[in-house]
Amino acid sequence: MTILEGTVRKVYIVTDIVMNEAIMRRLEALGINSGTKLHMMNQKKNGTVIIKVRGTRWAMGRDIAGGIKVVPAEEGESHGNN
Repeated sequence: MTILEGTVRKVYIVTDIVMNEAIMRRLEALGINSGTKLHMMNQKKNGTVIIKVRGTRWAMGRDIAGGIKVVPAEEGESHGNN
């Protein structure tokens, strides 16, 4: 699933990022890469997703959020991806 399909106020773990190389590098620089915990704070009607990563809130559009693949934190931790 992608973070777009997530539920507000839940924690997810990034499993993969599927998008162009420049955006992937930028997300990595912001600390969003495979194994990172994301707290989904809010989702707007226009598709904008607000996440919290390591204490910082980020807003991202539908195109970027749709490329971030995640699993619920409980599931990810049971597979050793924390």
